[in-house]
Amino acid sequence: MNKPSNTGTGMRAGIYIRVSTEEQHLNGLSLPAQRLALEEYAAANGYTVVGIYADEGVSARKSMSYRKELLRLLEDVKQGKMDMILVTKLDRWFRNIKDYNITEEILRTHRCYWKTIFENYDSSTANGQMVINIMLSVNQAECDRTSERIKAVFDYKRSQGMCVTGMCAPYGYIIENGYIKKDPSVSHIVDDAISYYFTCFSIRNTVNYIADKYGDKAPSYYKVDKFFHNPKYAGMDAKGNSYCDPYMSMEQYNIILKSRQAKTCSSSGYTYIFSSLITCPICGCKFSGRQRKRIRKDGSVYCDIRYNCVGKFKYHPGASFRESSIEKYLFAHINSAIDSALIEYDLSFAKEPRPVKTIQSSIDELNRLNTMYQKGRISEKYYEDEYKKLSEVISSMNLGTVTEKREKLNSASKRFNGDWIELYEKLDNSHRRAFWKQIIEEIIVDPDSRKISGIKLLL
Repeated sequence: MNKPSNTGTGMRAGIYIRVSTEEQHLNGLSLPAQRLALEEYAAANGYTVVGIYADEGVSARKSMSYRKELLRLLEDVKQGKMDMILVTKLDRWFRNIKDYNITEEILRTHRCYWKTIFENYDSSTANGQMVINIMLSVNQAECDRTSERIKAVFDYKRSQGMCVTGMCAPYGYIIENGYIKKDPSVSHIVDDAISYYFTCFSIRNTVNYIADKYGDKAPSYYKVDKFFHNPKYAGMDAKGNSYCDPYMSMEQYNIILKSRQAKTCSSSGYTYIFSSLITCPICGCKFSGRQRKRIRKDGSVYCDIRYNCVGKFKYHPGASFRESSIEKYLFAHINSAIDSALIEYDLSFAKEPRPVKTIQSSIDELNRLNTMYQKGRISEKYYEDEYKKLSEVISSMNLGTVTEKREKLNSASKRFNGDWIELYEKLDNSHRRAFWKQIIEEIIVDPDSRKISGIKLLL
């Protein structure tokens, strides 16, 4: 306990209380309970409470920068607003030795002291400081172990498709007996939205379509937008682990992420066919479409549609392509790109070793490992080592086999037979955009010549 130089009635006290999300869940600690105990202590000892500082849902193991109320408390200390700080226990104050020492220096400089009402600590002596540092080390280690246990529990729950504490199911899902499942009352709307998106590759068009079709039953723009960047709709959690029943494949989800990186429509409503399909070879940004009015020699006005990197006019002299010239390049080179890919995959099929384990068997093994750890049958170190190995194996596995890729190439090749160009030119821009995005991942630009040099297929 730090001892003020002038104890007694009239001392100004700041009350600091804290609880972390994990502690709220595991121990039911309460901010109101801490506050009541501290206010009663202050009243009984004649202290005047000048402020309440409460950090809710913040671990004391984290950096001070995350504890906004603690930072506000220290600013008030620097301004001389209090003589002492009251906390219930040392672990409410700090579990991080480095930040404790920084705070202690600030308090000493401004002659402010801290006191725990349920424990007896004295930082005014060398022995007292040693005891505090030892207890902080113990608390810090225990906090780390607790976080690891909670993380393991949550990882296991996610791997089983179970919800974690305080979680709300996103639109299209429900929580039933602790498990995340598709909501049968609205699942058809989610399926319809995702299916429609792949016909136009436009969030705005998809939202309008759902609103027109389902009226008052349609989800909001915000909820529909979530379908296309929340990994749960692909059955995965934020770390890429299998989580729940998906509405789309991971391949579809990755296509969506790439297609959202550039402007699709102009303010006039014009749909840019090739936005997000061209990457700047200089800075890595996606090309976006733009329009500029031009006057022909005969005096007529037309709109020139071009694509360029957003950094072209600010940071570097990049390439710029007319929409019509990109189409001409694709007309001339798409068949040869597919033929080259077919040859490449036929060769890789002959060389590719057969996998010893399937992805599902590795996921099952990971689930068993989590179960054994929760039951205390394996050590923490063994768990961490095996968890890391299995996670690396799963992430390195290719979900699509060479055979599946060849089938996709054969299917793509059939699109470009016969009079396909004549049929293509009858499409509007939205359907032209969808046509290319279903087969092309990227149109490659040569960094030296600044011209289109190749096509990367979406496989």
